[in-house]
Amino acid sequence: MKSQWIFTSLIPHIPSCFSSILFPFKTPKLYQFPSSNLPKLVLNHLDLSLLLSLSGKQGFFLLGSSIHASFIKNPENIYPIEDFKDSNNALVVWNSLLGMYSRCGTLTDLTKLFDEMPMRDTISWNTMVSGFLRNGKFDEGFAYFKQMRKSGICWFDQATLTTILSACDRGKFYHVVKMMHGLVFSNGYEKEISVGNSLITSYFRCGCLSSGRQVFDEMFERNVITWTAMISSLVQNELYEESLELFNQMRSGPVCPNSLTYLSSLMACSGLQALTGGRQIHSLLWKLGIQSEVCIESSLMDMYSKCGQVNDAWKIFESAQDLDEVSMTVILMGLAQNGFKEEAKRFFMKLFESGIEIDPNMLSAVLGVFSEDTSLSLGKQIHSLSIKRNFGFNSYVNNGLINMYSKCGDLEESAKVFSRMSQRNSISWNSMIAAFARHGDGCRALQLYEEMRSDGIAPTDITFLSLLHACSHVGLVEKGMELLKSMTDVYGIIPRAEHYACVVDMLGRAGLLNEAKTFIEGLPVKADMLVWQALLGACSIRGDPEIGKYAANQLILETPESPVPYVSMANIYSSRGKWKERARTIKRMKEIGVSKEIGISWIEIEKEVHSFVVQDRMHPQAELMYGILEELLELMLEEGYVPGNVTPTECQT
Repeated sequence: MKSQWIFTSLIPHIPSCFSSILFPFKTPKLYQFPSSNLPKLVLNHLDLSLLLSLSGKQGFFLLGSSIHASFIKNPENIYPIEDFKDSNNALVVWNSLLGMYSRCGTLTDLTKLFDEMPMRDTISWNTMVSGFLRNGKFDEGFAYFKQMRKSGICWFDQATLTTILSACDRGKFYHVVKMMHGLVFSNGYEKEISVGNSLITSYFRCGCLSSGRQVFDEMFERNVITWTAMISSLVQNELYEESLELFNQMRSGPVCPNSLTYLSSLMACSGLQALTGGRQIHSLLWKLGIQSEVCIESSLMDMYSKCGQVNDAWKIFESAQDLDEVSMTVILMGLAQNGFKEEAKRFFMKLFESGIEIDPNMLSAVLGVFSEDTSLSLGKQIHSLSIKRNFGFNSYVNNGLINMYSKCGDLEESAKVFSRMSQRNSISWNSMIAAFARHGDGCRALQLYEEMRSDGIAPTDITFLSLLHACSHVGLVEKGMELLKSMTDVYGIIPRAEHYACVVDMLGRAGLLNEAKTFIEGLPVKADMLVWQALLGACSIRGDPEIGKYAANQLILETPESPVPYVSMANIYSSRGKWKERARTIKRMKEIGVSKEIGISWIEIEKEVHSFVVQDRMHPQAELMYGILEELLELMLEEGYVPGNVTPTECQT
């Protein structure tokens, strides 16, 4: 094998950006031979290895395959001779070729090259294993690992173990992780930190949290990657308190957290809505001088938004020197989740008008702010934008469109979006079931639920919440109780207060108020505000003052400052003609200082939503509207209508 190679046809394929990387301290040897007009590039085996490695990382398949082609044309350049040094140099180049094909995802060429190699070492086998695992070919990757062990010539190393463990990212690979764990001990790799780190991550990804924690506790030595892997794994499994405890334990030890550790801890604070802890971490980041890193700033904005401190999140956003799509999506979602719907829409429009690249996450976030009082025309414009940007494949955008259309009153358009989806997840099905339930179409909601099950999608607690809501509005009491039972018995989902409230509402709407009261008394948990409010609402519909008073008293105990129990009881008494009881209720509400929330109505005219409250004089066209009401009242009187003592002003909404 030659120690240097001369290339001519290779030069046109080398990107200019590679020159400074390949030759940082020297000028590449370019020769002009008399017999040819083409310059010739001279490289040694290390240059070639680096060039092939860069080709694989950057996806320059043409360059890598051109190098391979030159070896095929001149086999003496790559096939080793008896000299040990030359053999090692040749193997370096062979392995680099394998790595290039592996990273470029051309598995057929990878397999062919491996079969033709005159010699192999552990790196060769590791490249084959990682190449197939990286491209989702798990069976083939594990098969090469088995062949490697059976060959008896090469033995696996810690890189082999970490490569296989990194591919075990779901529950079905749990037994593979256990097997690799056994090989770690039987082959003396239990003290290797990188192997221990991979075991922790794999166990957590497979859902075996106790085994992952045991590996961490039994490790002989831990580095910052170990601690970060453990903390981030706990956060990803929503064990936020435990992750913060571990973070504090890490800070009291010799290993210092890095940016990724702080990111995971901020995520834990977001999950717990732990504002105090989040502020403490923010202070630490200031002391370390890393608070301005883009990822850190995004996590801080997310933490403050989740804790309801949108102003603090906005200050970080405004002071940020570098912003990316993630930062903009985080602040957009922060505005939306904290009720700043108009601000979120204006922010989105500003991003769009500024020419900033809109991604699916941004569209999904802004679609989340749409509700009954939002302009449908704006929603349609966003839908058009998603089509123009080719986001029709994105399930998050489609799910947002389903919710947007249904909340804005266009159920059929929701159904069209759902039917056009090529891939649906549980959120897609839940969104469409909720849309039917929201519009009172219980039969279609239940029918879609059966289709969801037939499609192999397991229902979630949100699915059952929508189904119970649907049964409530169409009076399917028996079906609703059947669904509640299957929720726990079949799917092992523990009902939340919202589910119990739906059942109470369902029983109450059907006139079964005593049964609803008995149901509440038999609950395995203490009834909360939602449950009592549902019972009181059912009593308002049925005009039952006795059970209504019982529900109102319970609701007052839960929320003493809420006007709901007083207003509801006043309405119940009014419906029964009990004016004295109504007056006492209103008087009591005023004595304790509880005020009724003002009702709002709205209408969309020419792409603009107009909102009104009782006796509203704030609208710029208020005088004109009052004048029209006066004219309408006069016409009604001429037709014989007798309004009693009602005046146009009292009719305003």
